[in-house]
Amino acid sequence: MLTPAQIRSVIPLALESLNVPGLTPERGQVRDNYVISDGRRVLISTDRFNVYNQHVGQVPYKGQILNQLTAWWFEQTADIVPNHVIDVPDPNITIALTANPLPIAVVVRGFVSGVTPTSLWKQYEDGQRLIYGIEFPDGLQKNQELPRPIVTATSKAFGREHDRPLTTEEVFALGIEPGLWTRVQETALRLFMRGQQLCILSDLILVDSKYEFGLDLNGDLVLIDELHTPDSSRLWRADTYDELFETGEEPESFDREFVRLWYQSQGYGLDDRLPRLSEDMIILISKRYQRVYEMLTGRPFQPAGYPAQKRLMITLHYAQIMG
Repeated sequence: MLTPAQIRSVIPLALESLNVPGLTPERGQVRDNYVISDGRRVLISTDRFNVYNQHVGQVPYKGQILNQLTAWWFEQTADIVPNHVIDVPDPNITIALTANPLPIAVVVRGFVSGVTPTSLWKQYEDGQRLIYGIEFPDGLQKNQELPRPIVTATSKAFGREHDRPLTTEEVFALGIEPGLWTRVQETALRLFMRGQQLCILSDLILVDSKYEFGLDLNGDLVLIDELHTPDSSRLWRADTYDELFETGEEPESFDREFVRLWYQSQGYGLDDRLPRLSEDMIILISKRYQRVYEMLTGRPFQPAGYPAQKRLMITLHYAQIMG
């Protein structure tokens, strides 16, 4: 894992975006997506960091970690559901099949946690007891484990809009057939259970996780986007969870939730304009993401070179993405 000084030295070089001549990007919060004429999709994982759907800076090596960790997880779950990956020719690049994404995000939740509007704890704290169509009892505590994981759906928001919880009827209203929704729920739950099994071997708890699905050109279900990363999941340190829960303290996290909590402690809410991340916070985020990569994969993190643009363009040339 890199030292704080090594991370600080490349903060100005962190990858904000990549413009590929002749191609028009679809820019997500983290990835720049390019659809090319032969049906492939090129995903460039950048170092952009978002909180409450706001861009607050770039974190060195974040894009590389998300891309490589997702590739690792796809390998561990390929027996559960096909994924869209064709090749990972560079630490920041995935070449994938083009799939038609489902109009919902699926979140499997194993604990009552979170601070965003769609999280179980935020809705529970606000007094709701019927959440995602499930009745919850009084007396639950933040970060408490559920008797069994539940599968939920949320809308996909854009810009500064926030996702919102969806009922089963609303999922159907978006055009998802009941049979497909059943298969999506079963698949998401199997992915989550596999994730929990592998995380606990690394002394981590997979608390909850978002899954994105699509349909390929044959209409078959495929897993897309990312999987069990610190951006898409909550990950807690396992050996200190019980003690911290008993004392009412926040778990030791290896995901971006601690950044949300930091902004919250500074008095910033969901709809406030957030200041940029400080260099010290950027270093802390980078170190945590590197650490979770090493814990899960069992491999030392090998940083790719900065600046990244030339390396990425050469890779795209040899992958016959551009001339």
